[in-house]
Amino acid sequence: MFKKKENKVRVLFVDAKNDFSSQVAEYFTSKLFPDMYEAYSAGPEHDIVDCELISAMYQNGEDMRRQVSKDFEDEDHLRKDQEYDYVIFTDSGVFEEWAPKTPWKGKQILAPIRPRSEYTATDDLELYQEYVRTMEEVRAWVKENLSDPSKLASLVSA
Repeated sequence: MFKKKENKVRVLFVDAKNDFSSQVAEYFTSKLFPDMYEAYSAGPEHDIVDCELISAMYQNGEDMRRQVSKDFEDEDHLRKDQEYDYVIFTDSGVFEEWAPKTPWKGKQILAPIRPRSEYTATDDLELYQEYVRTMEEVRAWVKENLSDPSKLASLVSA
């Protein structure tokens, strides 16, 4: 008997300019769990996706060159109805500012991703290693917390 496929869980990852960890989280969610999630990312502002991050990921077999930075008003890449099951902030400063006034329907989660401002690199090699560490950290968070959609409910922060 044919079983109707359930709707995917809609998640929106958010960081300040949608140029860093939210992009990586969207990428890995789409790659690892394409049948379970509709993944999006955005920020209060948009910029370009961090080129060093794209390069480090590419050198590690992950091609996110097609990722596009989006602000909250981007109607070409985000849901027009602004309905997400979970809004996952990968930046604590943005969470503190936007969680109380979020325009989205959906539960909010703060993911403990280390921000770029905490990098301590003093040369190109160390900077590359910092980016790889962030990539691995985000991939691990996504794998651990999104492998079972019911786990997200226990992570709700606001």
